Amino acid sequence: MNLFFKKDSDYTLEGKNIRKDVLIIALPVLVELLLGSLFGMVDMMMLGKMKDTAVATASVASVGFTNQPLLIGLSFIQALNVGATAMVSRYLGSNQRDRIEPTLKHVLILSVFMLAIPLSIFGFIFSDQILKFMGAEPDVVIIGRSYFRIIMIGFIFQSINMAISATLRGIGETKIPMYINLSVNLLNVFGNFILIYGYLGVPPLGITGAAISTAFSNMIATILLFSYIIKGNGIVKLNFKHRFKFDTNIVYNLVRIGVPASVEQLVLRLGILIFVKIVGGLGTVAIATHQIALSILGLSFQPGQAFGIAASALIGRSLGKKDLAIAEDYGKETRRIGTLISTFMALIFFFFGKYIVALYTNDQAIIDGASLVLKIIAIVQPFQSSQLILVGGLRGAGDTVWPLVSTFIGVLGFRVGLAIVFVNLLGLGLVGAWYAVFSDQFVRWLLVYFRFKTGKWKYIKLR
Repeated sequence: MNLFFKKDSDYTLEGKNIRKDVLIIALPVLVELLLGSLFGMVDMMMLGKMKDTAVATASVASVGFTNQPLLIGLSFIQALNVGATAMVSRYLGSNQRDRIEPTLKHVLILSVFMLAIPLSIFGFIFSDQILKFMGAEPDVVIIGRSYFRIIMIGFIFQSINMAISATLRGIGETKIPMYINLSVNLLNVFGNFILIYGYLGVPPLGITGAAISTAFSNMIATILLFSYIIKGNGIVKLNFKHRFKFDTNIVYNLVRIGVPASVEQLVLRLGILIFVKIVGGLGTVAIATHQIALSILGLSFQPGQAFGIAASALIGRSLGKKDLAIAEDYGKETRRIGTLISTFMALIFFFFGKYIVALYTNDQAIIDGASLVLKIIAIVQPFQSSQLILVGGLRGAGDTVWPLVSTFIGVLGFRVGLAIVFVNLLGLGLVGAWYAVFSDQFVRWLLVYFRFKTGKWKYIKLR
C-alpha cells in the first residue's frame, strides 16, 4: 500500500486542467463504489440462491428491512462526515493544515461515542420490535433477528471507517479508501461464501453467516484505516501524543454544516422507511423484489456518489483558495461526466434488466417484477446522478440547507405522498411505488439545479 501513498505536494490544486483534476479524485471513488456495490450484489445473490426458496426469500427480505433502520443510523454519522469533508477541503485550500487533525478527532469522538455506540445498543436490544415496526412478517423476524443484531455491532466499526474516509477524501486522497474497502469487500464475499453455505468445516449459517462476515470485514477496515493515519505519511494524521483540545470553531462549523445535513438525512431515511412500510404491505415476495431492485439501483447510484464526492472536495478547496470561477467549473464538469456514465448504465438496465435479476433468484414472479422496475430505474438515472453530484458540490461549499429543502419536498411530498396514492389508492402495486421514486428524484434534481445556478453557495463562510 505504501506504493500509493502521496506526498503533500501531490495534493496541490492547479485548476489548469479541470477534467484531469475531477478524474484523479472521482475515478478511485467510482471504482471503489462500483465494485463495492457489485460485491454487495453478490452477497444478495448468495442469499437468494439458497436451496430452500422460502428461506432464501425471507432472508433477502430481512436484509431489506434491516438496511432501512441501519441507514437511518448511518445518516447521522454521514451528517458529521459532510462537515468534515467540507472543512478539511477548505483548510487544505487556505493552507490551514494544522486544523485537519483536530477536525478528524472531533468527528471521530462525536461519531463513535455520541452516535454509533448508543444507536448500536438500541438496535441490538430492540431488534424484534424494529423489524415488526418495519412490517416484517413473523418468518422474516425469526430469520432476520440474528442478522440485525450482528450488523448493529459492525455498525460501530462502519461509523469509524466513514469518518476517516470522509476526511481523507476532503484532501483528495481517494486511493487509500479504495484499496482498503475493495480488500475488505473481497474478504466479505469470501467469508459469505464459507459461512452462508458451510464450507471448510464450517456449518451452513445462512443469513447469520452473512452478518458475521460483514461485521468482521468492517472491523478489518477500521484496523487498516487507523494504521494508515497513525503512520502519518499523508496530510491526514492521527497522533495520540497530541492532546485533544475542544475547539468551539470546529464544533461550530460541524454544527452549521452538519445539522441541516443531519436533518436532511433523517427526513430522507424516515421517508424511505415509510416508503418501505408501504411496499412491505404488498407481502414478502414484493419486498424481496423491491430489495433486489434496490440492490441493482445501488450500483447505478455510484457514478453520482463518486463525482459528488469529487465535486465536494474540489469545490471546497477552490473556495478555500477564493477561486470562485474554478469552483463553478468543477461543479459543471463533475456533473457532465457523472451523468454521462449514469446514462450508459441506464441503457444496460433498460435492455438487459431481466438477465441481471435472474442472477439473484430463480423465482419467476420476482424476476418479472424486478425487470419491470429496472426500466423505471433506467429513466430515473440521469436525474438522480445529476442531483447527487450537485448536492455534493453544494455540501463542499458548506451549503447544506438547500439539499435539506429539496429532500423534504421530494421524499416526503412526492415519494411518500405519491406512493400512498399509487399503491394504496390506485392499486398499482410495486410499479406504482417506483413511479413515486421517479417523481421524487426529478423534483429534487430541479430544486438543487436551481440552487446551483444562483451561485449563492460560493459566498458561504466558515470559521
